[in-house]
Amino acid sequence: MGKLFSLLFILLMGLHLIRPLGLPGLRRRSDFWKIAFAGIVVFSVVVLLRP
Repeated sequence: MGKLFSLLFILLMGLHLIRPLGLPGLRRRSDFWKIAFAGIVVFSVVVLLRP
């Protein structure tokens, strides 16, 4: 599951660099770092919640 999330976030960042997603807070190409930050947060929460 972790590899799936990694691949998803990498694809989202790549797509956002090609064409901005247009979501609130993600309107410019230079905002792709926000997707990476969200990925780091998601992985941190998964690590904390695993037994």
